[in-house]
Amino acid sequence: MTTIQSAGAGSPSTPPSSGAPGYVGKRNGFSARHLHFIALGSAIGTGLFYGSAGAIQAAGPSVLLVYLFGGAVVYFMLRGLGEMAVRHPVSGSFAEYARAHLGGAAGYLTGWMFAFEMVIVALADLTAIGIYMGFWFPDVSRWVWIVAALLIVGAANVASTKVFGELEFWFTIIKVGAVIAMIVAGAAVLAFGLSDAATTGPQNLINDGGFFPNGIGGMVSSFILVLFAFGGTEIIGVAGAEAKDPARSIPKAVNTVPVRILLFYVLAILVILMINPWSTVTGEESPFVQIFSALGVHWAAGLLNLVVITAALSAINADIFGTGRVLTGLASQRLAPAIMARTVRGVPVIATVILIGVLVVGVVLNTLIPESVFELVASLATFATIFVWLMILLAHLASRRHMTREEAEALEYRVPLWPYGQYFAVAFILFTFGIMAWQPAFRPALAVGVIFSVACVAAYYATGRHKLEGINDHVPGGHAGDGRR
Repeated sequence: MTTIQSAGAGSPSTPPSSGAPGYVGKRNGFSARHLHFIALGSAIGTGLFYGSAGAIQAAGPSVLLVYLFGGAVVYFMLRGLGEMAVRHPVSGSFAEYARAHLGGAAGYLTGWMFAFEMVIVALADLTAIGIYMGFWFPDVSRWVWIVAALLIVGAANVASTKVFGELEFWFTIIKVGAVIAMIVAGAAVLAFGLSDAATTGPQNLINDGGFFPNGIGGMVSSFILVLFAFGGTEIIGVAGAEAKDPARSIPKAVNTVPVRILLFYVLAILVILMINPWSTVTGEESPFVQIFSALGVHWAAGLLNLVVITAALSAINADIFGTGRVLTGLASQRLAPAIMARTVRGVPVIATVILIGVLVVGVVLNTLIPESVFELVASLATFATIFVWLMILLAHLASRRHMTREEAEALEYRVPLWPYGQYFAVAFILFTFGIMAWQPAFRPALAVGVIFSVACVAAYYATGRHKLEGINDHVPGGHAGDGRR
């Protein structure tokens, strides 16, 4: 197996030649502003505006702790990804890093698992759009709105990279502004006693069964929906490859996005729990909409419903963007159908069209099983999401093992609390897989995820993809003679 030379003859501070395949240097693409909002756009969506209801029902007020733990996992995962991306910015991002440090099969599986994750997350968002539209049009079938949403995001994703980034920026401005406005409005409701609920304020965190109303088991069972909510943040690694200056833009995005997401989630859920008792969060509508409906401000509930629809469209838009780029990267290495490698003005149009076609599955599912489709796709998405995170973390740990002490000390951007933060994140993810095996409701998703993983690895070897590794060697970061890529 042909080995890969480290960039700059082993120097982490020296980037590979700009002419090296796969290397991405300065270019006309995303700014740091775009990177911030693309990652926020993918993560702040259905998981917060709709999926949070299920997490609250499972854990009660203790869900706040789960969001804190989940945020910590995201932080260490993104810092590891950022460290690798700054050292070696390549198109394909974490799939390439997995291939470089864990082997060809790992990279192949990671790329396809990310595509699987994004498709499933997009299905969840499409389902949520159908549910949200029912707030205004309860007699119209969900599939009508899902088709309309597919047409909108399909058109957006065949635009240029710069246009996509600008559109996603404004999409995200709307929903981030709505979350901030909701937090501020909720604080005002609490401060001036405007709620009609029997109890409001911090006492709602311990009333109605206490902080752990369903016990530790209830809190643990909410892990699945909480981690699903954070899914998509890893798109920073994909979008970073198309940044104007990855060495500057990626660290800025990685340092700020996890904190912002954590603040938005924890503060928003805290306000929800203090305005109304947790047991009143039914899941029949977004908890955000439910708050204003309960207050009798029905026009505000309608406005917020519009915002959450925008949020879901934004998340789908970002998901399709990331999936298209990863699939195109795999296709360019002969690890996916060659037709997916075709681009128009740098946009993976063919891969995007294929993805839109696959998402038609969402139309069928929402027609056949409208009542249970969201929980099904959310649990599937969680498996794929945390699997990709696990591969990013393992690739990062392996990348450090491949460095000399001098190389590690010379890193311009590094993970804090090394290596304990990474071990904590890996342990948390493995524990979550254990939860999926423990909870009967999540076992089908775990089984599908395992079957998909085995099928990917089998396809990698059965189709002779492993024999192409010598041809596809261009990812910097492996060490000569270590037998890894």
